[in-house]
Amino acid sequence: MSTVPRRRFLAQLAGAGVITPALAFPEILWTKLQEAELAEITSEMILNAAQLANLEMTEDKAAAMVEETTENLARYRELQEEPLGNEVPLPLHFNPQVPGVEVDRTPRPIQISKPTVERPANLEDIAFWPLTHLARLLETRQVSSTELTDLYLSRLKRHGPTLNCVVTLTEDRARTQASKADEEIEAGLYRGPLHGIPYGVKDIIAVRGYPTTWGAAPFADRVIDEDATVVQRLDEAGAVLVAKLTTGELAFGDRWFGGRTNSPWNLEVGSSGSSAGSGAATAAGLVGFAIGTDTGGSILGPSQQCGVVGLRPTFGRVSRHGVMAAGTTLDKIGPMCRSAEGAALVLHTIAGPDDLDFSVPNIPVNWDAGMDATDLRLGYLAYVVEAEEDPEYRAHHSHIIELLNDQWGELHPVELPASNLNFFVEYVERAAGFTEFLQDGLDTELVRPRHGTELRTHHLVPAVQYLQANRMRQKLMEETHQALSEVDVVLSPHGIWWHPHLSPSPLTSLTGHPVVAVPTGLGSNGEPLGVTLLGHLYREGEVLSVAQRLLEATGFDKQRPPLFS
Repeated sequence: MSTVPRRRFLAQLAGAGVITPALAFPEILWTKLQEAELAEITSEMILNAAQLANLEMTEDKAAAMVEETTENLARYRELQEEPLGNEVPLPLHFNPQVPGVEVDRTPRPIQISKPTVERPANLEDIAFWPLTHLARLLETRQVSSTELTDLYLSRLKRHGPTLNCVVTLTEDRARTQASKADEEIEAGLYRGPLHGIPYGVKDIIAVRGYPTTWGAAPFADRVIDEDATVVQRLDEAGAVLVAKLTTGELAFGDRWFGGRTNSPWNLEVGSSGSSAGSGAATAAGLVGFAIGTDTGGSILGPSQQCGVVGLRPTFGRVSRHGVMAAGTTLDKIGPMCRSAEGAALVLHTIAGPDDLDFSVPNIPVNWDAGMDATDLRLGYLAYVVEAEEDPEYRAHHSHIIELLNDQWGELHPVELPASNLNFFVEYVERAAGFTEFLQDGLDTELVRPRHGTELRTHHLVPAVQYLQANRMRQKLMEETHQALSEVDVVLSPHGIWWHPHLSPSPLTSLTGHPVVAVPTGLGSNGEPLGVTLLGHLYREGEVLSVAQRLLEATGFDKQRPPLFS
């Protein structure tokens, strides 16, 4: 019988490229090796396995593969035995720019709206206020950060169990931060619009001294002894972290080891995921804003389901240091807020290089609340609108397009290339990042059993095919850049957001373009309807300017989930 462990053998053969895209060629070879009770691979075994895998193979080619694979076995053993946890990054840094992309590298002072606000008699009334209004209350000293923190901690304790959206309250940390914010603001040391604002983070983001569970039972008590860069940036801005919010298990869906996170508009349905708690808590007025992450729709999905403004920014805007890696070339961190301007202010705070995540360029986030968004050229995905079969969705989207036509003139039809290649790329990258997890057998403790199957399946993808997928990705990036050449912002409806060939979400996950989910109404079932807006690389300000105008025009900024008002 062979003395090479099965897991190690498969990894060795995958590394050698001895697999096909369609079939698990190394699995077949492993079986042949066991049947032959040999400690080495023979050309006959490869030849027979190739026939089963429908791979053309000559005796000469098989012999050549045996020789090279045998020579490399020692190297593969060394690689397999080296501990490589999820925190070890790839030294391959994805850049979403293609030739012809123009990038504004001139930083300009941020221009923030200054709403007139007055403290209400009942402080609970401000729970749903947008970030800009909360900031104005703090800046004018009508409310203290401690009062706001008490308010949101109270709501988290009262409503968190109903929504199942809280993993850990960071109460001690929050009260210390709030007290410090009050002292600084009272002394005239106002840091900016996030100073003293309570917020929550998705629980794949590390916070020193608190569990970071990734939504998975094997990590329920695991503490990562550092603050993620995004948390450090918010600390520096004076924001107050009140909770670590639920994530779908291993950043997938809205189910975690504590159950399902629920939509605040309908407790019988999930919040969507995987930034499940961030969407639910923001919509229910349990935090001033939240931070989510998005690999293939994990900010956009819950934002749509829960009725909040969720920004998936340009790839590389925000450092992922201290955050679980799902898809290394796809992962993005972004804000989930009750206004588009709030999302702009949060992004402005958390963006920029940290010398730890080398995918992050030094490109400024510029925001001017006073810009005339009607100067922008708007387009829409006409073929997506026409493909919508739900009459209510279709009527709502037609209404939104008419509303935009009235303000911007006729929208330009835009056609984007279709691709759902992002899921293939993501799961190969997931498989690499969770190899140690699988080796330790931790997938047997997960709520969703398919996680382990999916990860193992993508261990069998040839390295050549992963690289080919990324070469195809380059073509899609170039085609998308060309498709957007005549417009600044493009509208797409929510209704068929997950359609693999019509939805722009899989495509823009790959290309890295910024996308914002905007709630624009309520359906007959009382649940949010909305649209998504996508724009050019590093031009989030344009997308968010249109989003803010649309939010105000539809009046959704005044809507609240009845159960939590």
